[in-house]
Amino acid sequence: MDPTDRRRPRLSRRRPEADPLAATERWFLANGLAYFVPAERAAAREAMQPRRAVPLVALVLVVTAALGGLLGWVSHQVSAAPALWLSLSVLVGVAYVSTALRARPILTFAVRRTVSSIRLLASTLTRALPLLLVFVAFLFINAEAWQMTASLTLATHWVVALLLLGSGVVFLLVRLPEEVDELDDAVDDDFLVRACAGTPLEETCARLVDDPDADPASYAQVSGFERWNLIVTLLVIQLVQVVALVIGVFLFLLLFGSIIMKQDTQLAWTTLEATHGVPFVPSVSVELVKVSFFLSAFSGLYFTVSAVTDDTYRGQFFSLVTRELERAVGVRAVYLAARAERRSDPDPDPDDRTP
Repeated sequence: MDPTDRRRPRLSRRRPEADPLAATERWFLANGLAYFVPAERAAAREAMQPRRAVPLVALVLVVTAALGGLLGWVSHQVSAAPALWLSLSVLVGVAYVSTALRARPILTFAVRRTVSSIRLLASTLTRALPLLLVFVAFLFINAEAWQMTASLTLATHWVVALLLLGSGVVFLLVRLPEEVDELDDAVDDDFLVRACAGTPLEETCARLVDDPDADPASYAQVSGFERWNLIVTLLVIQLVQVVALVIGVFLFLLLFGSIIMKQDTQLAWTTLEATHGVPFVPSVSVELVKVSFFLSAFSGLYFTVSAVTDDTYRGQFFSLVTRELERAVGVRAVYLAARAERRSDPDPDPDDRTP
């Protein structure tokens, strides 16, 4: 071996600098912004084409109708058919949205974000529960409520709960777009710098903001799939809060009812000859479970409306996610400006820029 080889300087093997746009797309996915990534958005748009969606919808309708009719015939309960049909339709819809429509990062991030903010969530629920329980208690200590719920089957209760849930979702889908549309109304250079701090586009943002020919703020308006990405995030976070509140009300009513609602009172209010006990829980009757379930589901719809319309609850709810959604809008604007700067995509995606 030539001794002079030892004195030869070794070539540097530094890893090439990561592509900031690719890193930003990974950041989008990690933060529940799947539709901010062009490839994911294109896949979701393809999955919504009638040639793919219509056969699946038809198959689900046929299968669920057959299974629902069979269950209703076997159980001799007409309400069992729509209960199974609605339940399976919801499950299949969530599965299709999570996989084919590439919304799994959106759903998982929204749930994870809500759970991680358990302190704020607990504070919101603590403010809502006392007044809500006072309102529900008047219905709970009421003979008509017990008589009505006792006359309904468990399948009917489940159908009512799904209808109340659907009503809450429709209400949120009407109101939440208004909140999302306000996010991109006040975007300027300072907004973009704050939003991109600590993200893969931090340096790119500083450069574009200083460039007089670049105007990243012009890409701020969110529309199309990306707008629905933000709406779904807010929707899931709100639904997680509602489910937590419904569970809390349900458990409270079970405990409260098992203490004060004696069997004689339940028989008098339900006009039944005998109550039906829950296995392994002798102090809880099926009738108590029914009325508690119905009132807790109703309270969930009440809280859904209050959380968006009442200023006390609305401020706390949106404080959980407003800053993160504003950050998403700012990073997206700089990302699109950087893509346009490269000139590698002369015909940008129709959702990328305001028409």
